[in-house]
Amino acid sequence: MGYDDVFPYLGEFGRYQRRIYLLVCLPAISCAFHKLAGVFLLKTPSFRCQLPFELSNASYQLPDDVFNLSYPIDGFTKKPTTCQYFDANYTDDYFQAGIPAPQTVYCERYIYNYSETFQSSTVSEWDMVCNRAWMTATSDSLFMVGVLLGSIIFGQMSDNWGRKPVFFASLVLQLIFGITAGIAPEYITYTISRIIVGATTSGVFLVAYVIAMEMVGPTRRLFAGVVSMMFFSLGYMLVGAFAYFITDWRYLQIALTLPGIFFMAYYWFIPESARWLLSKKRKDEAVIIIQKAAKENGVTIPQEVYDNLIDESATEVKKKPANEPSVLDLFRYPNLRKKSLLIFFDWFVNSGTYYALSWNTGNLGGNEIVNFVISGAVEIPAYLFLLFTLNRWGRRNILCGCMLVAGTLLLLTMAVPDGHNWIVVTLAMLGKMAITSSYGTVYIFSAEQFPTPVRNVGLGASSMVARFGGILAPYINLLALIWKPFPLIVLGACAFVGGLLSLFLPETLNKKLPETIEEGESFGKKVTKGDVEADAEELKVLTGKNAEKKLANGNDTNDQ
Repeated sequence: MGYDDVFPYLGEFGRYQRRIYLLVCLPAISCAFHKLAGVFLLKTPSFRCQLPFELSNASYQLPDDVFNLSYPIDGFTKKPTTCQYFDANYTDDYFQAGIPAPQTVYCERYIYNYSETFQSSTVSEWDMVCNRAWMTATSDSLFMVGVLLGSIIFGQMSDNWGRKPVFFASLVLQLIFGITAGIAPEYITYTISRIIVGATTSGVFLVAYVIAMEMVGPTRRLFAGVVSMMFFSLGYMLVGAFAYFITDWRYLQIALTLPGIFFMAYYWFIPESARWLLSKKRKDEAVIIIQKAAKENGVTIPQEVYDNLIDESATEVKKKPANEPSVLDLFRYPNLRKKSLLIFFDWFVNSGTYYALSWNTGNLGGNEIVNFVISGAVEIPAYLFLLFTLNRWGRRNILCGCMLVAGTLLLLTMAVPDGHNWIVVTLAMLGKMAITSSYGTVYIFSAEQFPTPVRNVGLGASSMVARFGGILAPYINLLALIWKPFPLIVLGACAFVGGLLSLFLPETLNKKLPETIEEGESFGKKVTKGDVEADAEELKVLTGKNAEKKLANGNDTNDQ
């Protein structure tokens, strides 16, 4: 009897499970703080070169005639570039002549517009602009590298050492290095600290997510999984509220880190996963947790259930084949290889588009904080949409439809004329809503595509590919320095192509999931007339060989 056999007696989502579920969902808010904080920590304010005649505390504003004779026009954007200035003798005679100097030089120092919303950011403190602008994208990208490493390291640790100790170890590290990032004296220390914080978001959120999903009954897991993502969206929006009131990046980083202290109290309220304890043959500890849950749920579980309780995965260890399943098994068969590549591409596009849009709100124009909060708010209806449609309309229809809609909306932004910025913001937010729905769908859809022996391997590989999408997202946003709509066009094209390619994946709703590699290869494979004829010919050959073998056996008998 496995752990799932306890649910008919315990209840799939009783009072005990609801209480623990709520507690483990709250850390998603804190993880959203760290994943989205870069929008404001790495905010690039308006800036210009400090001119030779100016002091370091000079005002950002300049008279129009002085500005026009100080900064050249960019040949591509047709707008003044503030990364260079005219190499001139800035005297009254120069300005009175009204003729720009023929040569330009690159800035050595910068003056920032501190009259804007934010008083300071890492960019203004460490001059990460112009030929150093790549440093901002690299910092966000390395944060996502940390998320990737954390999912591998903390995931393995939680399987070996337990969910609870890894959860709290991640919390401690997140607090230490979150504060370290806030007091970092220079870029390297800040970036390394953010990498470690990125890794801990996997240790906190993913481990808490696993705890929640392992104690919820099978029919409630879709609801539990989708709602947990809404807590992340809530944290997303709260980052905007923090940034509105705290305009110094150091105080903002520390303020977003300190709520993690609250979760330290969980040590006395969050139990270890009973399912994991069973997998480690610690049945007595698992029974104590189940009995506590049964008491709080007001139910009684028969003693024979406890007596027969075992971990099914433990009994399967003896039956494991000599060759463990690996990611290479996904590429040994043509149909399975095709589906795997399509799924990987979907994960890459969804992750890259989601994070690029989340971090791109500053390039949309208008009020950045308002754009940011709206970008988080649209995720709530996106997840509600999945709850009502995912088991009705089919996984493929929603995945393809949402990616195509997102791609179309983002591509339309290049047709918006200047001066209609609200249209760009609207299209981008609707695109964000659509890609959020498709990102939520691809988790379930992928799990149902891979055959059982390589399902975990396939999902692990998919998640890793998704992280690479997030790693590239900051560099896609950096294209806005060339042309503001550029990032949205690139993201829209990728999403649209991904939506079209997803049409080649088979629907999985109400279908029997593939249990073997052979079933995975045949699942969704179109049978053509040529295939039927080939199979018939093969059957004929085999039948002929069997007949010859039978005749030969008969002759051998007669000879004897």
